[in-house]
Amino acid sequence: MTEPLFSIPLWADLLGVGLGGVQGAMFASGFQGQRRLDWLGVAIIGIMIGMGGGLIRDILLGQTPATLQSNWYLLTATGAALLGMLLAGLFNRLNTVIVVLDAVVIGMFGAFGTSKAIAFGIPPVPAVFIGVCAAVGGGVLRDMLMGLPTSIMHVGSLYAVAAGAGCAFIAVANALAMPITLAAVIGIVVTAVIRVLAVSFDVSLPEQRRLYRRKVAAETGAIAIVKPGVDL
Repeated sequence: MTEPLFSIPLWADLLGVGLGGVQGAMFASGFQGQRRLDWLGVAIIGIMIGMGGGLIRDILLGQTPATLQSNWYLLTATGAALLGMLLAGLFNRLNTVIVVLDAVVIGMFGAFGTSKAIAFGIPPVPAVFIGVCAAVGGGVLRDMLMGLPTSIMHVGSLYAVAAGAGCAFIAVANALAMPITLAAVIGIVVTAVIRVLAVSFDVSLPEQRRLYRRKVAAETGAIAIVKPGVDL
């Protein structure tokens, strides 16, 4: 694969890692009961959120993960996770903080993933796919570690859709000759705004089983129902 046209600045990548670490630790700190975590568990979740998106992005691109080529990534993720634990105690009732941080984080990882893929010459559609995987990958890993239902697979406020909208904007804008840096910034805003509005107004995609039930009802409406104990 040829050298990319540009590279993501280290400070920008670390900013995404740091915000992800803070958000992940704040999220994990809120669990009680059987899923109650100790400090190490909360720190691991924060690190996974902070570094997971970049790891998935670079693996899909066939590159050595950037997060493993510098000491600063792990140090930043760890420090951010510890900060997130402290903030969780101060803002344990401010769910809005976690939602906004989550929206910004998925926007950043989606933008970085799509932009880096485009820079490596990946076609627009696969580039958007890589961006979405990078955006939601940390959350998927978090849910797997915590034994939770994978959030993007279930009915809920728009998550992957928000990331997809931001990543698609970047790909389209770049195809129309907009500078990739500007497109990435706008893409982050698009993703964050859609995500926050979806949570605020409880917007989600239609539930699959409702459509399935309608289909089953239409196909089996003429079939007689046999009740136990009734002779035919």
